[in-house]
Amino acid sequence: MVNFKPLADRVLVEPAAAETKTAGGIIIPDTAKEKPQRGIVIAAGEGKKDEPTTVKAGDNVLYGKYAGTEITIDGKDYLIMRESDIFAIV
Repeated sequence: MVNFKPLADRVLVEPAAAETKTAGGIIIPDTAKEKPQRGIVIAAGEGKKDEPTTVKAGDNVLYGKYAGTEITIDGKDYLIMRESDIFAIV
């Protein structure tokens, strides 16, 4: 459990692991891997005054390719982003 409380409409997301193989079984080298665009919400702020946050911890979400800022907490990589950078809960 991460002891981290985002403020306002910020969301802490743990990105999913990048794909290492294609559907046909070809191994993708590290230099060609794409950034994941899905992850799990670890923590969410309470939202803005008139807009409460709609995502919650544990939600699987899709977000923009270049969304968020990469941060490291306790040696683990996360993204912190605005809730508006999240496209959908899946």
